[in-house]
Amino acid sequence: MPLEILVVDDEPDLALLIRQKFRKRIRSGEWTFHFAHNGVEALESIARHPDILVLLTDINMPEMDGLTLLDHISRLDRLLKAVVVSAYGDMDNIRTAMNRGAFDFITKPVDFQDLEVTVEKTLREVISFKEALESQIQLSALQRELAAARRIQQAFIPESQLIAERFSIKAHIEMAYEVGGDFYDFFMLNEHQLGIAVGDVSGKGVSAAIFMAITRTMLRTIAQKGGSPEATISEVNTLLHPQSLPEVFVTVIYGILDLNTGQFSYVTAGHFAPYVLKPAADTLLLDRTGGIGLCMMKEFEYQSGSTQLAPGESLFFFSDGIPEATRKDGEQFSQEALSQLLQSKPLHSPADIVTSTLDAIREFTEGASQSDDITILALTFKG
Repeated sequence: MPLEILVVDDEPDLALLIRQKFRKRIRSGEWTFHFAHNGVEALESIARHPDILVLLTDINMPEMDGLTLLDHISRLDRLLKAVVVSAYGDMDNIRTAMNRGAFDFITKPVDFQDLEVTVEKTLREVISFKEALESQIQLSALQRELAAARRIQQAFIPESQLIAERFSIKAHIEMAYEVGGDFYDFFMLNEHQLGIAVGDVSGKGVSAAIFMAITRTMLRTIAQKGGSPEATISEVNTLLHPQSLPEVFVTVIYGILDLNTGQFSYVTAGHFAPYVLKPAADTLLLDRTGGIGLCMMKEFEYQSGSTQLAPGESLFFFSDGIPEATRKDGEQFSQEALSQLLQSKPLHSPADIVTSTLDAIREFTEGASQSDDITILALTFKG
């Protein structure tokens, strides 16, 4: 597509000279010239040709001079740069023209080699600015889309805190980017069983957020049928596998807490097992059950583990964003540090557990940006 240039000058021979001097560029389709004899005609031509990028204008012209034309152009919502073409005697006018937004100037009589260099420079400037503007528009549109995606994603995540008669929960997600792949969920399966899930979709951004929403919805729907944790996770994996891309997988822990007895049965599908926190500041890291992440293999037999909670004991679920939280020097927080933190002092409520953990992570990272989401869910069994 040719780059369009408008020449505004009342000299009758200038159009002929320009066509002759730049005939190769015109024939090759690189440049296209439009011509006007004064500012009035120039504004009409600009209105007819929205792709004009560069304006070459004289100052002294009938009907509307070049300075007045520059005033009109400055009020247009157009990406257009003007080069003033005038005599040495018009230096005061040229200064005025530059103050009114002219990009450059050329003196008469015109040196066509200098004119060509100036037009090339001006076109490069306009094209560079145009590309930057288009990038800014695309970025703004992307930011609006990401903000909408974030609102949609947050709608899929339950309230961060629930205090009930037999248990209380506090959860928190800090996304490394606008949207992410971490999720948590908790829901009643019946009058005495509570389902809990924490998961992490590989990858970042909108694609991870979409697959997170699919995984969470499918897990909750299948869990409501009332099967065991291993049966639920196996069915989710079988149904989810054909819907995934080769590079996508999901680590998840899903468990069922019996609110009558304190029995907690769970499956770790490639995810960290939770900690059991006791009021006396003792901690127990539960065993992983050996399951692989969802979508890594279509048919896989998941095994469950279990533990017995006493009243006042808590479960601490987390994603890999915690042990992998990183300082600016590259050092990671580590799971060992997490274990020491959880053993360091008694914590009396899920809110205390979550707040203390987040404070420790923020103190460690010293404000460094993180590359992975951070998810915590703490649950206290009241019995």
